[in-house]
Amino acid sequence: MNWLTETLLTPSPIQAVIVICLICAIGLSLSKFKFRGISLGVTYVFFIGILAGALGLNIDPKMLGYAESFGLILFVYILGLQVGPGFVSTFRQGGTILNVLALAVVLIGTLIALFIAWMGWVPIGDMMGVLCGATTNTPALGAAQQTLKQLGEPSTGAALSCAVTYPLGMLGVILSLILMRVWLVRRGKNLTPAETDANEAHITSFEVCNPAVFGKSLYSVAGLDESKFVVSRLWRGGKVILPTSETVVEQGDRVLVITQQKWVEQLTVLFGKHDDTDWNDKNVDWNALDSKLVSQRIQVTRPEINGKHLGSLHLRNRYGVNVSRVQRAGLQLVATSSLTLRMGDRVTVVGEAESIEKVTQELGNAVKNLNEPNMVTIFIGIVLGLLLGCLPFDLGLSYPVRLGLAGGPIVMGILIGAFGPRFHMVAYTTTSANLMLRSLGLSMYLACLGLDAGRDFLDTVMRPEALAWIGYGVLITMLPILIVGAVAVVWMKKSFAATAGMLCGAMANPIALNYVNDTIPGNKASVAYASVYPLAMFLRVILAQIIVMLWFA
Repeated sequence: MNWLTETLLTPSPIQAVIVICLICAIGLSLSKFKFRGISLGVTYVFFIGILAGALGLNIDPKMLGYAESFGLILFVYILGLQVGPGFVSTFRQGGTILNVLALAVVLIGTLIALFIAWMGWVPIGDMMGVLCGATTNTPALGAAQQTLKQLGEPSTGAALSCAVTYPLGMLGVILSLILMRVWLVRRGKNLTPAETDANEAHITSFEVCNPAVFGKSLYSVAGLDESKFVVSRLWRGGKVILPTSETVVEQGDRVLVITQQKWVEQLTVLFGKHDDTDWNDKNVDWNALDSKLVSQRIQVTRPEINGKHLGSLHLRNRYGVNVSRVQRAGLQLVATSSLTLRMGDRVTVVGEAESIEKVTQELGNAVKNLNEPNMVTIFIGIVLGLLLGCLPFDLGLSYPVRLGLAGGPIVMGILIGAFGPRFHMVAYTTTSANLMLRSLGLSMYLACLGLDAGRDFLDTVMRPEALAWIGYGVLITMLPILIVGAVAVVWMKKSFAATAGMLCGAMANPIALNYVNDTIPGNKASVAYASVYPLAMFLRVILAQIIVMLWFA
């Protein structure tokens, strides 16, 4: 069995892969166990890594650094790619407020750390490690260490204090969210996300009673108001008509409209009378409304359609069909002519069966094509993200600041996910592929992080100052979350899902996000996380460098 011992204990590329895979496998197996319905999930991988490092298991430092960096890069880039399509609309609706709240989390924690250092309780170098560990922000630690080295100051204390406080930083966010949840439930707060996206489609109907629109075409009627809407069907004399832009509106007509909730009141004034029928009920049988018309969802799978405006396809003029709405990333969007189509979009088309078949052929509707992820976009995006992360920003300080290997890739992932289709870049990945890549990256990152921290973990914990580091770290982790979380949910009426995602992003804590996603259905937490993560990461990296520079100025 000498060969097995030699393979597992002698540092080599093969040994590194085996050790990392074993740590991930054991940690992920433990993640299935729950205590009172609560599981730490992928966090177990980190603790198994610490245990392996504490037991003296080592791998080649270069392999460790590569696997740790690549895992983090893969996770944040794929996360950005997933939430990119909803990022812009979220930022327009409530993203600014979410970023302000995240900024408050960053500033409160930073001010607590500066106060402790200013009082002389902990040296600034060690305090920077406590701050970075409590906020689980290794890029900020790297930035602080690099600045300390450039100024000729010792930097080992920062790494050790970060290793001690990092595990509690991970668990502290989850614990804070659990405490918030219990507190909100006791106050009778509804934790189900109640916010709706500003761009999400709302189906409603109106009766034409306004003399100002009698005898006008739908094209002319649309020009009378700033609201955006699509008329999917028109009832007249007991018959259903598939309207076009040239269809003339008459008194007593009933129109089925796809719009946004904010335009309903204006459209009521425009058409005359609002119908109370609930067309947004999932049990509505659209094909039963008229035997001649068929309503069908068609998935965009042809690369040639990716990035094109819906109006440029002229589907209504060519095939006599109406496109009423488009489903993307769980959201229903109004099918305006200016809407840019993306791979994976599900387009709702209304028309005759023969015409819809022709539209199906044009848009693709071949799910098999979507099961093959576009790896070119993934690799090119990672390269561009790393280049962006290495780009120096001159802020007039002693040294330039950078986004780093975490901030750059997630920003690039969001940009490609949101705007890639305009440049005909296929950014779509199936849900299963996206989750697998994210889980793979996060597991690799945590395994290596734990393995690296485990070497000196026991010795460091036994030091007298370690207890103070832990106490200050818990304070920096939990106090800003509890304060800002309460303000967001109680005072600003944000949903718990969006608030939890924002707090995880502000603390750069993907493990806590994983816990939130496991306990709260929907994509709102992930979108909120990605909405604030780039700015929060950028601020923490910059502040870490600025604080060290000004402290020793």
